[in-house]
Amino acid sequence: MDRQAFQSWLDRYVEAWKRYDPQQIGDLFSEDATYRFHPQDDPEHGRSEIVAAWLDEPDAKGTYDAHYEPLAIEGDVHVAHGWSRYFNPDGSPRDEYINIYICRFDDEGRCTDFIEYWIQNREMRKRALDEMVRKALGSE
Repeated sequence: MDRQAFQSWLDRYVEAWKRYDPQQIGDLFSEDATYRFHPQDDPEHGRSEIVAAWLDEPDAKGTYDAHYEPLAIEGDVHVAHGWSRYFNPDGSPRDEYINIYICRFDDEGRCTDFIEYWIQNREMRKRALDEMVRKALGSE
């Protein structure tokens, strides 16, 4: 899979997330794929388990967006970077994560192994911690 095909896969990944369509999600992954939402998680095994995990606790439509781009390709290892953003009902930013994806693909362009690394935006994390402290001290 070249850089252009990887970008196309990443774009379909975002679109599948926005639609939560089981067919679109499943089309991204091979039948025997593994998927980790975090590198320390036990992986989801197989396409049907991955689709079920995605659909388990969906984000409310219109409350998030994302963009990912290829960063590196070395042999069968494809690395992407980008961001995932979440919004309040009024459209203001609620949270942001910076992501790194490590993916492997089969000859049909389906992901066989997916690992997500993420870190919360520092400013958003500080804001969330400040809010927690205010609530804990009763000074809302």
